[in-house]
Parts: sequence; C-alpha cells; structure tokens
Amino acid sequence: MGHAVFSHSLLLFNATPRFATSTFISCIPRSYYRRKALSPLLFSSSNGAYFRCLCGNSVPETGGSGMPSPSSVVKKRVVSGVQPTGSVHLGNYFGAIKNWVSLQDSYETFFFIVDLHAITLPYDTQELAKATKATAALYLACGVDTDKASVFVQSHVRAHVELMWLLSTATPLGRLGRMIQFKEKSRKEGDENVGVALLTYPVLMASDILLYQTDFVPVGEDQKQHLELTRELAERVNYLYGGRKWKKMGGRSGALFKVPEALIPPTGARVMSLTDGLAKMSKSAPSDHSRINLLDPKDVIANKIKRCKTDSFTGLEFDNPERPECNNLLSIYQLATGRTKEEVADECKDMSWGVFKSVLTDALIEHIHPIQVRYEEITSDAPYLDKVLLDGAGKAASIADATLNNVYQAMGFFRRGRE
Repeated sequence: MGHAVFSHSLLLFNATPRFATSTFISCIPRSYYRRKALSPLLFSSSNGAYFRCLCGNSVPETGGSGMPSPSSVVKKRVVSGVQPTGSVHLGNYFGAIKNWVSLQDSYETFFFIVDLHAITLPYDTQELAKATKATAALYLACGVDTDKASVFVQSHVRAHVELMWLLSTATPLGRLGRMIQFKEKSRKEGDENVGVALLTYPVLMASDILLYQTDFVPVGEDQKQHLELTRELAERVNYLYGGRKWKKMGGRSGALFKVPEALIPPTGARVMSLTDGLAKMSKSAPSDHSRINLLDPKDVIANKIKRCKTDSFTGLEFDNPERPECNNLLSIYQLATGRTKEEVADECKDMSWGVFKSVLTDALIEHIHPIQVRYEEITSDAPYLDKVLLDGAGKAASIADATLNNVYQAMGFFRRGRE
C-alpha cells in the first residue's frame, strides 16, 4: 500500500517460506510443515490482461474458454490498498487500481486507503484527511464498483491496529530489521528521523491481510518480502495458538488465519519514472515531472511527456536493455490504448520521438479524462462518498472483528462481558 501496500510486474516466485531453515520459527517442529506444490494459474481479466496466481494443490475448474468457472472463484477474497500520500499516478493506476476493477467481478474484494501506513514517515497533518478522501474518490472514479467491492479507510477499522499488536508478539525483531524497505528508507531518512512505525510497518501490513481471512493479495516486487513475512506470521500464530488447542476452545478449524497467496500483476503493469526508465514511478520522487498524476490537467500531461527522458536511437522498440525509457514509454502507450505489445511495436517502430510523444499524449488524455470527470462528480457529492466509506468500513469491521475476537480468545485473554 505512495505505493500499493500489496500492489504495485513481479516474477513468479515460491511464496512458501523455507520454514525448516528459518531462525524465525525454529521453535516449530519441521514435521508441522508440509510443502505445497505451487503451480501458476492464469486468470484472464476483462481487458485481455492475464493474472498469474500462486495456488496450492487445488486448481479451480475452468470452462472451455480457459477461465476459472465462477463457482470456483467467486468466494475467494482479495485485499489491497494504496497510501493517501501525494497524488495517485499512472503507476498506482495501471499497477494496482485498474487491475482491481477486473478482479472485483470474480472475487470478494476489499480495497482500502491505508492511512495508517502513510504516517510511518513525516507527513503533512493538514493534508492527510483531504488526501484520504481524494484517494477514495479516485478508486470509484477508476471503476471500483461499491456493489461488488468494499471500499473503506484503514483507520476506520480499529481491529487493524489491535491485531498488529498481537502479531508483533510473535514477530522476531531481527526479522523486521532485515526487511529491505526498512533498511533503504532508514538509510535515506537517517536514524533520528525514522520512528518505530517504519520498522513495524510489515506487521501492520500482515494485520491488514490476515484480518480478512484473505485468499489472494496483489503484490508488486517491492512488497514481495512483506507478503512472505505475512505468510510466516500466519503459520506461526496458527501453530502457537491454533490446532487442537483452538478446537478445544470451540474453534471451527485448527487455523486462526488463512495463509494468503500472491496474485501476480499483469506483465508490463510496472510503470517507470518519466525521468529515469530504471526507477519505478513514485509519489516520493522529488520531481513531479517524473510522474503523470491522474488529476493532472491536459496541458500538464502534454508538458510532462514533452520533457520526459528519451534516447538518441533511431526508431522505437520494446525490450532493448540499452533503452529503458523507450520500453517504458511504449509500455505506457500500450496500457493506455489497450492494444497488444505486437500491435504497438508495429505501429511505433518507425516513429520519431516527436511524433510518438504527440501520439502518447493524446492517448493518455483520452484515457484519463473520463476518470477526471467522474472524480469531479464524486467529490461534489460529499454525503455519497461518506456513505460509501461508512458502509465499507461496516462490512470490513464485521469480518475483522470476528477474526480479532478469535485471536484474543486463542491467546488466552479475558474478554469483556465473558466469564
């Protein structure tokens, strides 16, 4: 979650932790873990993109089209979110939110604004609430349908913080200190400017996921390590407090948490910076010219594309490692137009940069303009947006509270109103 907590092209990886060699859970007998053979499953989205999914031994049935049958996937649950820091940009949109629109037709989906994650580094207190509502409005403007998905604000469901504290008791400090994002951000910000929240960020992310008994989590490369920790924590808590002990307390099954799997974004959905084709498009980049924001006016979009970094090669092509900016801009054009990679390559191979930049600008404006119109409609009706978030939080809380109460009980707490 300026990135999606679970979002943001990721290579297929084995998300099952190597528990037998991990000092993190060395107290758990090796015999407890049974390795699953993870197999890739392709899910078609409505716009022709494909989703790889890491699955266990059971693979959903498919119809003649190769699509999983609705009866086999409709009850699976997907959870994802984006931070309300800065403006939502093309990287957030193509890497996460646009894919959510496809997922909501086949899964039970919970999409939230992760405002608690947004305060792990210094932030503007005057802008947080405003940015939170703007991000929620953009979810809806991009096509998230409240009849199919629950949209809510993370801090409006207090179980997120409570479960985080319980999970933290089962999280070794050394494991958090080795998280790549923590090391990078703490080095960049300096120890005196980094709070404990940055260190425990992955535990809150685990809480975000495990609260909802999540089946699948859309993840990007920068969040892969965090999902691995989430899986480890689920397995660890299930072992320490679940099993026969939990069943004797009245638990319906031996597991307190589902162990979530990774949902791999479509190839090409990773949008890079306009000023550096090797760096991801990011809200935290100092220059606003490095990104196209969904609310940028037409003239701003045109100016950013006009000034974006290119190269001196002749013609345009995908996948040349010496031309990262060319590959990125062609990929953005492909995503904006919905055309295949082959179609874009054939159309643009002989174009000059001047001609292509004009074509790309027009395509982006055409794609983004309807989102901006819908955004203005939503933000002009404050009661509607408030109700969407209230209803979403209510549905989310009903599931989250049930999970949290089970964990409290399994961990031996004396609960209010109980003997």
